[in-house]
Amino acid sequence: MNKIAFRGMTGIDLARAIATGEASAAEVVEACIAHIDASDGRINAFTGKSYRRARQEAAAVDARRARGDALPPLAGVPYAVKNLFDMEGEVTLAGSTVNRTHAPAAQDAFLVAQMKAAGAVLVGALNMDEYAYGFTTENTHYGPVRNPHDLSRIAGGSSGGSGAAVAAGQVPITLGSDTNGSIRVPSSLCGVWGLKPTFGRLSRRGSYPFVHSIDHLGPFADSVQSLALAYEVLQGPDPLDPGCHVTQIQSVGSLARGVEGLRVGLLGGYFHENATPPAREVAMLAAKALGAVDLVEWPDAALGRAAAFIVSASEGGSLHLPDLRTRADEFEPLSVDRFISGALQPASWYLRAQRFRRIYRDRVNALFQQWDVLLAPATPVSAPVIGTEWLDINGQQQPCRPSLGLLTQPISFAGCPVVAAPMWPTGTGGMPIAVQIIAAPWREDLALRAASALQRAGVAHLKPVEL
Repeated sequence: MNKIAFRGMTGIDLARAIATGEASAAEVVEACIAHIDASDGRINAFTGKSYRRARQEAAAVDARRARGDALPPLAGVPYAVKNLFDMEGEVTLAGSTVNRTHAPAAQDAFLVAQMKAAGAVLVGALNMDEYAYGFTTENTHYGPVRNPHDLSRIAGGSSGGSGAAVAAGQVPITLGSDTNGSIRVPSSLCGVWGLKPTFGRLSRRGSYPFVHSIDHLGPFADSVQSLALAYEVLQGPDPLDPGCHVTQIQSVGSLARGVEGLRVGLLGGYFHENATPPAREVAMLAAKALGAVDLVEWPDAALGRAAAFIVSASEGGSLHLPDLRTRADEFEPLSVDRFISGALQPASWYLRAQRFRRIYRDRVNALFQQWDVLLAPATPVSAPVIGTEWLDINGQQQPCRPSLGLLTQPISFAGCPVVAAPMWPTGTGGMPIAVQIIAAPWREDLALRAASALQRAGVAHLKPVEL
């Protein structure tokens, strides 16, 4: 197998080729490594490369096949993880320099272990906003991640390396985290598939936290099929993570069912007012493809976003307070002031925001008595140029970095599962914007079915890049 063939194949294609003997896992990982080494000087998606481990894991897959053993579902498929996931023997940087003094991880994060059990091959760790506090991955310590579709533009954040690596064809699957939009924003700006599962669906054990009460982990992928398969293998009860609330694995079922029998609505109001015309266009195109005709109001979206800001700042600042007191000069200049201000917030603000969250979640969940799937743009704009400070959103000047989460924060604060589907509107110079496919808590299967329908209709898909 050569590099060109590797780049033309999805994660599902690679798994099939290895399972049938068309290619060996060793051949696939060497093609993957060659492409990363040839392209990452321009993208800057990787902060660490675990090639020795990858070759060992690929060799183990090939040995299993040579013995005639049944192969697990992702056998030989390369992937990479945001550098807040523990990788055994490696220091978990979480986008910082402060963490360089930490001891190497004693074992893999729970989700990395799940991927290994599924046969996937880990090739490295990915760039991110420091401690996941940001939407742009303009990391001062490790350099900005560049958007593969236009190297002058951001990849989004905080999982910017995870989105860019898939968009650049470096790996077919990556893992990231999403507190306020950190999977969906890079998915939108880089034009790849992303899944933020239900809050509490996947174990977070072995990942560096940002906001314990909102953090989610999830996959990025090059197709809905790859995304769904990654989601299935990542699942599993974890009694050692009190934030993991599942007791059994959810089967995605048949993606071919699409939206048959589903009630699909389009979010208006806040999600229309805070989206530019191209972002509105992707929502309308998705609605048309899925047969959604009714506009739906998401309750208290602006209040949900405001409360999410308070909770994020307070928990994030409290987590890092010891280092902020003694090593503030080593923090990312783009986030250190927000961490400090969060640590100084009155406790009463935090308590009020969390009390509101319970009411808010109940109001949101009531929507799903009438609707199965809801649609909204993922970002108000396509990817801004690196260094952009202000966005024009329908004539209003908004600060760039926090405003990229305008449309994602209200949804993650309620804990709903979301698939970000890559679309390509007019008026963006060929840059993508995703649509969010939102389902009721614990119904990732419905969001993935709707995503599959958009993919089959040709409305949502990746576009190859030449680097």
